[in-house]
Amino acid sequence: MLDIVSGKTNKLNILKMKLENKVAIVTGGARDIGRAVSVKLAEEGAKVVVNYFDNKDDAEETKKMIEQVGGSCILVQGDMTKAEDVKRLVAEGVKAFGKEIHVLVNVVGGIVGRKKVVEQDEKWYNFLMDVNLKSAWLCTREVVPYMPKHSSIVNFSSLAAKDGGGPGASLYATAKGAVESFTFAMAKELGPQGIRSNALAPGTIATSFHDRFNTPENRERMKGVYPLRREGTAEDVAQLVAFLASEESDYITGTNIDINGGMYFS
Repeated sequence: MLDIVSGKTNKLNILKMKLENKVAIVTGGARDIGRAVSVKLAEEGAKVVVNYFDNKDDAEETKKMIEQVGGSCILVQGDMTKAEDVKRLVAEGVKAFGKEIHVLVNVVGGIVGRKKVVEQDEKWYNFLMDVNLKSAWLCTREVVPYMPKHSSIVNFSSLAAKDGGGPGASLYATAKGAVESFTFAMAKELGPQGIRSNALAPGTIATSFHDRFNTPENRERMKGVYPLRREGTAEDVAQLVAFLASEESDYITGTNIDINGGMYFS
């Protein structure tokens, strides 16, 4: 925003204007990428409903970070694979910030563990599908009735959806592929209402996810493969989410955007 008196650009005001007076729900918003997304949306003016599963300390730290950038939020504990918890999340968001929800970011999901197909059982299948796909479906179903024109849904896919994932990640990769299809379907279904639906597919992002499910040796080796020669950061991803959440991307829907430092093309 241009300051008429000084002739200088106030960058903070530009950021605030992107999502000023908007309400956003971020599932899995208390740590790693979810935390970075929650803080970034708040930094750009959104009132944020931060969902967390079981770690209240992480959630409280995220709340503190949001307040430090001048934002406001509420914390709502809940399992996004359970319809009653999702309903409560939305109800508490509406109670706190009003009857319109402008942004839904479905971060909840994960590889959880690695199992070869012969080691998988129905319980494992259902769990992987629920945490990665059902959670996005339940949240979308509950939030859409509160979304006005120009609202935005951002889902999280993965590079694994394109290449099948690493060893023991077949169901994770399959679920994320389904998230992409669901994203495209929602773009068609909700587009006439002015609601956009997009997904993004992170590659290797430096978070606790890869601390648990990757090895330091492999991560270091892979840095030499990426054209940009580094892992991504949670903040890299949050920047893209903020763009897709804002009206700056108002003609973008039905996309799946890779954010992987060029890894997929290597």
